[in-house]
Order: sequence, then structure tokens, then C-alpha cells
Amino acid sequence: MAPAASTRPGRARLRHQVLIAPSFADIFHGNCFKNGMLPIVMPAERVQAWFEAVERSPGYALSVDLQTQLLRSDDGEQTPFTVDPEQRHRLLHGLDDIGLTLQHAENIQVHEARRRRAEPWLFPGSEA
Repeated sequence: MAPAASTRPGRARLRHQVLIAPSFADIFHGNCFKNGMLPIVMPAERVQAWFEAVERSPGYALSVDLQTQLLRSDDGEQTPFTVDPEQRHRLLHGLDDIGLTLQHAENIQVHEARRRRAEPWLFPGSEA
């Protein structure tokens, strides 16, 4: 299943690819987040019930609210899920590794300037 995820109504809607399964290999799970996908682990019985609902009702859909960590079905059922807080933050804010680092750009620039003054021999051709 790959429904879209969105934030709460009233906020800009974010769309992510979502994978729901009973388990994921560790490397695959980590790579999903690095590629902007949300892997959600649910009990096998729950996943099977959703597949059966899709077979019974073409067009059946799940809504994924990453902000509140809820899956909502067409019939109104709400199922909570958990996501690592750091990974959730990254997905909600569209941050990859570089974007996460750039959140600290000002601190990095201060550190680099301090280091140039303290150890100018490490930076030949530049002024302290």
C-alpha cells in the first residue's frame, strides 16, 4: 500500500510515499527515510485486513497523518502508528542529511571563523 501522507488540515499538505508492512529489513527501513518514504510497521493481521478491504472495495484508501501519527481508513477507523521522532521531524520538514546540517549553518560559520583564527596554518592562502 502506498497512500499519501499529509499534515493536519489547515497546514500545507505534504505528500510522501508510504509503505505499510509487518516488518522491514533494517537497511531498507533506514533507506526509506533517506529517500523521503515513510515505512510504517503494523501487525500482519492489520495489514491483511486492509488488503481484504481493498479487494472488497476498489478505491479504498488510507490517509496518513504524520503530524498526529494516525492512519485513517475510509470507514472512519483510526489506527495509531509510531515513527522515530528524528525521522518524523525530517519528513515533516522535508530535510535530508544536508538540509538537517544546514539548519545549523550559523553555528558552523561561527565555528569555522573561530578555527581559522585559532589555527591559521591549517588554511594556507587565507587570512585569519
